[in-house]
Amino acid sequence: MNEASADAPKPSARIEAGTPEFRRTNIAVFFCGFAIFAILYCPQPVLPLFVAEFGVSPAQSSLAVSITAVVMAVAMLFVSSVSEAWGRKVMMLGSLIASSALTLALWAAPGWDSVLWLRALAGLALSGAPAVTLAYLAEEMSPKAVPGAVGLYIGGSALGGMSGRLAAALGSDFGADHGSWRLAMAGIGITGLICAALFWRLLPASRHFKARELRFGGLSRSMLRLLKTPAISLLVLAGFCLLGSFMTLYNYLGFRLQEAPFNLSPGLAGLVFLAYPLGSLGSAWLGGLASKWGRGPVLVGCSVAMLTGVAMMTPDSLPMIGAGLALMTFTFFGAHAICAGWAPAAASADKAQASSLYLLLYYIGGGVAGSVGGIFWASHRWDGVALFSGVIMTGVLVVALALSRTPQAR
Repeated sequence: MNEASADAPKPSARIEAGTPEFRRTNIAVFFCGFAIFAILYCPQPVLPLFVAEFGVSPAQSSLAVSITAVVMAVAMLFVSSVSEAWGRKVMMLGSLIASSALTLALWAAPGWDSVLWLRALAGLALSGAPAVTLAYLAEEMSPKAVPGAVGLYIGGSALGGMSGRLAAALGSDFGADHGSWRLAMAGIGITGLICAALFWRLLPASRHFKARELRFGGLSRSMLRLLKTPAISLLVLAGFCLLGSFMTLYNYLGFRLQEAPFNLSPGLAGLVFLAYPLGSLGSAWLGGLASKWGRGPVLVGCSVAMLTGVAMMTPDSLPMIGAGLALMTFTFFGAHAICAGWAPAAASADKAQASSLYLLLYYIGGGVAGSVGGIFWASHRWDGVALFSGVIMTGVLVVALALSRTPQAR
C-alpha cells in the first residue's frame, strides 16, 4: 500500500507535533518502551518459584533479572554504533522480535542453565531498542515534537515494567505446580511479538538517517575522558548505587511476602508493583523541583526519603511495608531522573556518551547488587536485605552531598 498522501510531509520534512505521523510515531515508541521493560523485568516476581523448581539459592534466582540487565547495559554501548551502519527502524524491530521470541522460549526451558542463557541472550537482543529509539526521534522529529515523544516512550517503559511484573505474578498463580511461571513468560513473549508488529506497522520509515562507517575505536577514549570529569564520575557512582539498592529491595520483597507471617501467593505478592506509577509522578514532580531549587539539594532530599522508606518497611506490617515502598519508589525515580539528566549536562562534549556511561553503571549496579542481596537474604532474611540496601542508599546520599558542591548543582 502506498503511504503517500496529500497531507503527508515531504520526504525532507521532519515530523511535526499534531500531524498523523506524529501520532503514529508516538504510539509506536510507546509499544516499543512497553515491550522492552516488560521483558527486562518480568522474572522478578517469580524468583521464589525458580528456587522451588530448580533448587537454586535466592541469590542465584536473581540472576534471571541481573544477567539480562548487565548484558543489555554493556551491549548498548556498541549497538548504537552498529545502528549507525545498519539503520534505526530495522535495528529496533529486530531487537523487539528477538527478545520476545527468547522470552517465549522460556516456556520450554529444560533447566536452570537454559533459563540463564535465554535471559542473557534476551539482554543482548534488548540492547538494540533503547540504544536507538532516542536517536531515531532526534533525527526524524522536529525539536519541538521530541519531548512529547520521549515522554510517551518513558511512559510506555514504566507501564511495561509494571505490567510485565504483574502479569508474571498473576499468571504464575494459574497452575498446580511451580512451573506455572512458564505460562506467564509465554504470555509476555507473545505480547512482545504483538508490540513488535504494531511498532513496525506504525513507525514511519527513516528519512534523515545517513549510514556511516562502523567504528568502535573512539568509544573507550571518550569514556575515559568523561570519567576524568569529577561530576560525571560521581553521577555514574550514584547511578550504580541507585538501581543497586532499588532492585535489591524489589527482588527479595516477594520472598518476604510469600513467607510467614504473610504467606501471600505469588500473585498477591506481585501487587507490590502497583507502586510503580508513583515513580512516574515522582520523576516529573521532583524533576520540576530540581529545576526550581537546584539538582543538588533535591537529590539530597531524595536520598534521605529513600532511606526513610526502607526503615518504614522493617516491621512485619503490610500497611507500613506499602507506605515505605511507595515513598522509596516515588523518590527513587525522582533521583534517577535528576541524575540521568545531570550526566549529559555535566559533559562539555560527548553528551550522548555521558548518558550511555551513566546508564551502563546504572544497570550494572542493579544487576550486581540485586544478586549480592540474595546472600544477605539467606543469612539474615529481610533485616539483612534492608541493611545491605540501606548501606548502598547511604552511598547515594554521600555522592549527592558531594555533587551539591559542583557548579551544575543549581
